[in-house]
Amino acid sequence: MRKQQIRIKSGQIVIYALFTLLLILFLIPFFLVLLNSFKANKEIILDPLSFPQVINLQGYAKAFTAMNYLGTFKNSLIITVFSIVFIILFAVMCAYFFARNNWKINKILFMIMVASMIIPFQTIMIPIVKNFAAINAVDNIFMVVVFYVGAHISMAVFMFQGFIKSIPVELDEAATIDGCNHFQILFRVIFPLLKPIISTVAVLDILAIWNDFLLPYILLQSNRLKTLPLMTYSFFGQYSVDYSLVCSGLIMSILPVIIIYAFLQKQIIDGVVAGAIK
Repeated sequence: MRKQQIRIKSGQIVIYALFTLLLILFLIPFFLVLLNSFKANKEIILDPLSFPQVINLQGYAKAFTAMNYLGTFKNSLIITVFSIVFIILFAVMCAYFFARNNWKINKILFMIMVASMIIPFQTIMIPIVKNFAAINAVDNIFMVVVFYVGAHISMAVFMFQGFIKSIPVELDEAATIDGCNHFQILFRVIFPLLKPIISTVAVLDILAIWNDFLLPYILLQSNRLKTLPLMTYSFFGQYSVDYSLVCSGLIMSILPVIIIYAFLQKQIIDGVVAGAIK
């Protein structure tokens, strides 16, 4: 018995060591970017792996101005917030319909939505640009939101549907007896129970949409509409790169999602655990 416990503890130590090593490997690029954001461009070129000799905040000041940070931040915020709200709203309604109506057509539609998750954006990028250009929808933030909703709703429906199926139908029946219609049942009874999984879906989509570069790059041409990743990319010149500006811009771009993740970390874990159990 004691030998078995020792083996179990040894196995746990090995697993923790491997996960710690993976964590360090994932954090190294972020740490290097953060480190170099406090250096002058010359110092970065000479030795990108060293600690800064003097803390230099000029890169942040220049990046803030060059990126038009407040305006660009507003664009990223508008796209992300509206996309997340519509994704969650439509996905919950669709998932509830699939979970509570065991029709054959629903099963087919659900499988089609799940299958669409494996289609990479690069394969449909050119047709999308052509179609958007044909209806004069290029350089339009609203159309970017529309595409994000369509691209991310399948995963959200998949996650919500499994969660809703685990909620007893008796709750719906009790609410119906109390005089609730389908919308009242969904938003007054079911929706509050979905908070953990909603937090998980929201954070996953926030990370994907906020940091996305390719779709805004091909659809948004005007500087006044560009998102933070696009404006950071503008620091890469044809013949030279100001690495101090690039590193500072990257940190300023990813800082909001890091803060959001830190605040919603518990809800994400609860949602993943609840989904696994259910």
